Amino acid sequence: MKTLFIILLVYFGFKYLVRLVGPFLVKKAAETIKKKAEQQYGNQQPKSTVKEGETTIDKAPDNSQQGKNSVGEYVDFEEID
Repeated sequence: MKTLFIILLVYFGFKYLVRLVGPFLVKKAAETIKKKAEQQYGNQQPKSTVKEGETTIDKAPDNSQQGKNSVGEYVDFEEID
């Protein structure tokens, strides 16, 4: 009986502690992930010097060297009832 009481006490104590500390740990982990993402991807954002209302045209890369077969092979199929 004493062992069962100790097990229940530890279980409910742990459950209560997780409710108190859990949100803090999740918030801290989210902040850490956010900082790492900002460090990794923050430098990749293009700095736009285009003013509002202006139009810019970016040229597409020249793909003439790849040839016609760069897409892949076409496979014809038929549906079977």
